[in-house]
Amino acid sequence: MNKANPPQLSNLKTVGLTHFIYCSDHPLFQVSPGVPIGEALAQASDLLSLAKAFAEDAVYSRDSDRHAWAAHYLTALGKAVIDDVLQGLSLEVARH
Repeated sequence: MNKANPPQLSNLKTVGLTHFIYCSDHPLFQVSPGVPIGEALAQASDLLSLAKAFAEDAVYSRDSDRHAWAAHYLTALGKAVIDDVLQGLSLEVARH
């Protein structure tokens, strides 16, 4: 990385290369490019926090698996956002 010109994290954005939720080996969704990474990570944190709460509910709720499925999908969404941010950071580091 060029120490004279380090990347400004506040200027970095999602790259939009990460797909998630697959149907028959085809991605159904993709992270949108151009979202500031701070906002994207804050959203991922919220998604993962909700997933944790639903997973805890799933442990205690034996009448339905809807909490487990909600946790599954929220986790997939949060992971995709984080993976996309990491891809963007890797690309930025490679450029410097």
